[in-house]
Amino acid sequence: MAVLAEIAGDEPPPPLPPSEGGEASGAPSTSSPSDADGGGKPSPRTSKPGRKRLVLTASVLLSFLIGLPLLLKSTEIHRSPLPSDAIAALSRRLHSNPPSFPCGLHAVFLRSDRDPSEASVANRIEREISTQLVDLPDASTAGKISVSVTVESAGVCSSSSKVASPWRCGAVTTADLGRGDEVFDELLESALGDGGGDGMRVYTVVFVDSDDLKRIVIGKHRHAWVVGKVDEAEVVSIIGKVFVKYFMNGGVEEGEASTVKREFMPVGSDGNIILSFSLLNADPSDWVYDWEFENIGQRMLTPVIEALRPIANINIESQVLYHTPKSSYSYSDDKLGGNVLSVGDIPFFVNSNEWHLDTSISATGRSKVLQFVVYIPSARECPLYLQLPDGELSKTNAFISPMWGGVVIWNPPGCSLGSKPHGALDKMSSEELMETIEIFIGQLRQLFGLKSSYHTQSMDGVTKFITSPKGFAQWELDLLYRHHACSNLLSCLTTLESLSSLVQSLPRMIVMDEIGRQVELSLEAASLAQRNASLGIISATRARALAEDAFFHPSVMSISYASIEHYFAIYMPFFAPVSLHVLLAVMKELKRYMVERRKYSAFLASQATSS
Repeated sequence: MAVLAEIAGDEPPPPLPPSEGGEASGAPSTSSPSDADGGGKPSPRTSKPGRKRLVLTASVLLSFLIGLPLLLKSTEIHRSPLPSDAIAALSRRLHSNPPSFPCGLHAVFLRSDRDPSEASVANRIEREISTQLVDLPDASTAGKISVSVTVESAGVCSSSSKVASPWRCGAVTTADLGRGDEVFDELLESALGDGGGDGMRVYTVVFVDSDDLKRIVIGKHRHAWVVGKVDEAEVVSIIGKVFVKYFMNGGVEEGEASTVKREFMPVGSDGNIILSFSLLNADPSDWVYDWEFENIGQRMLTPVIEALRPIANINIESQVLYHTPKSSYSYSDDKLGGNVLSVGDIPFFVNSNEWHLDTSISATGRSKVLQFVVYIPSARECPLYLQLPDGELSKTNAFISPMWGGVVIWNPPGCSLGSKPHGALDKMSSEELMETIEIFIGQLRQLFGLKSSYHTQSMDGVTKFITSPKGFAQWELDLLYRHHACSNLLSCLTTLESLSSLVQSLPRMIVMDEIGRQVELSLEAASLAQRNASLGIISATRARALAEDAFFHPSVMSISYASIEHYFAIYMPFFAPVSLHVLLAVMKELKRYMVERRKYSAFLASQATSS
């Protein structure tokens, strides 16, 4: 800066000879004696002022101006554009038109007498059932419901005109009821088949006109049947209630329907579930138990895993742990002959400090781990019973923890107050292990939002539910299918909206091209899930997985993102003083050049006047 100040100084250099000064275009003017003595009139300039000093100073400023874009480019953050408009459009579609999947209701009337006007009867019943469905509460996640009716009498069938009937006329007769409900259930399945196209599930309710007592049976596939002498209006009412309450809402009462709809499915965002089964010996000094889970447990759970495969990819693990006391208290009850654990102590039962359950090697990424625990109490607290709020003891002696898993308290044989520990190694019998696995399957149903069993349910004469060896009936799997697809779509939307809001709130946040591509693919999968019901759960799961992959991308949290004020605080202490001095030097040199230019112009004007 000293050099610039010296260049910009006002003191003129020594005068050149007249001959050289007149020829040199950049020579400065000479000062007169009067000007040196402090005269009031400035000395005239006889030569044109040079521009070298001005150009040199301006070039320094220009180098700063040219370097500024390069500096900004070097600190630029790469941000792949996110389709915010498409995310907002998806949000509007899901909120204005919640995700739903089309379903069909097929009513079949098996009559013994012949009616010549069967076609008109089928059309009339179809209209009545459609009206009944409109008056009933919303049918869960089902979308448009198509209704069809088939009337069969004396081996002749007549169907309503709107939808082609999947019913095979004559495949099932009234006499087949005598073969048992399980056999009749399979006969209906063979007579109906899958039914429906484009992924639409069709549910069938068959009315069998018989002299038997009125009863309603819910099968393990996608159908139910009503038996007895029932008038047509009552049959229409029963068909609508069975369809909505069981096939659409999973047997949930009207007041509980909204809770099940909003319940989050215990499935990882990557579509994986780890079922971890643990046998806990509270005090090995009393007794030690082992189990043959690899043989019996795996065999009983394999059909359940296969049934749930369209919803989640399930893996099973098992382990035996020792020295695992519970963290809640129980009290002795001589009347019951054991120790009692109240429902209020259940939240404190799981001992996270002593129960080392989270040892799964298969739980990678964002998989969900569900813990199922068999707790064997010590001798001083055995037998241990779970007491319900009404004072009764739990029949299963088990409880669940939503989104975590379930616990079964197993009292060893011969366990009683004051029993002596033996310290020997024993094994759970096959019968006891099978009973425990059945309880776990019921707990798994509850974790998925279903009833553990429907044996206590009754509605307008419902007397029986055909249980499936898979642990889940086909119509229950359809219900889980719809709920899981809808849950994934809503979770995908929430994740994409959070990512878009995060990117907009952090202008200096790096957004890789891979993140933008994942968001676009997630939106495409979500749109496909809305359009195509048969690909609903697959596309919805993929949409959610892609959205969370984008949100949890490693580059998103690799560095801390500073605001623009942070960069000003870093660079201003250096650039502000330097830029200010350069700017002042340019202004001073420009002012000097303008003064000298006016002097030279005045000299030229005086010469022109004198001549």
